[in-house]
Amino acid sequence: MPDSTSETSPSAPAAPARRSDSTRAAILDAARERFAADGYERATIRAIARDAKIDPSMVMRYFGSKDGLFAAAVAVDIRLPDLSALPRHEVGHTLVAHFLDHWEENEVLTALLRVGAGSQAGAERMQGVFRDQVLPAARRVCPDPEQAATRAALIAAQLLGLSLTRYVLRFPPAVALTRQEIVAWLGPTVQRYLTAPHP
Repeated sequence: MPDSTSETSPSAPAAPARRSDSTRAAILDAARERFAADGYERATIRAIARDAKIDPSMVMRYFGSKDGLFAAAVAVDIRLPDLSALPRHEVGHTLVAHFLDHWEENEVLTALLRVGAGSQAGAERMQGVFRDQVLPAARRVCPDPEQAATRAALIAAQLLGLSLTRYVLRFPPAVALTRQEIVAWLGPTVQRYLTAPHP
C-alpha cells in the first residue's frame, strides 16, 4: 500500500515559502511608500511594520536593519539597452524613451528620487545607479571617453529634472506631456550631450 505521506511531503514546504514571499513583498511595498513619504531619516521600522500589518521584529528578521531594508526596497536595475549597438543618431531618443518607460512602470524610482533629495543614504544610492549603470552606457558611445562623466552628469540632470517635475512635484504642464512629446523635446538634447563635440 503506497505511503500517502511520501506522496504529499514534497509539496508541504510550499505554503510557508509562499507566506514568506508575501510577507517580504508586503514589507518592501510598505517601506517604499514610507521612505517616499517620510524620507530615510524620518521613516521608522515601527511605522513600516504597522503599514505592512506585521510585528516590527519581522522586519528585522527579514532585513536586519533599516539600512538593509532601504537597500532592498530601492534596489534599482534600469536595464539600459546597449547604446553602442544602435545607429548613432538614435541614442538620445532611445535613452529618453527607455527612462520614461522605466519611470512610468516602476514606483521604486520615484521613491528613490524622493529619498535621494533629502537624505545621504538616498543620495548615495542614486550616485551608485549613476556610477554603475548610466556612466558606463555613456562611455560606450561618447566620442571622448575622458569626458564621459561630464556627459553622463548632464544627461542625469536632464532626466532627473523631468522626473522631479513630472512624478514628485507634479507640475501640471510636465504631467500633461505625452510620451511622444517628451521624447521629441528631450531626445535631441540628450543626443547632443552624448555625441556632440566637446564645446
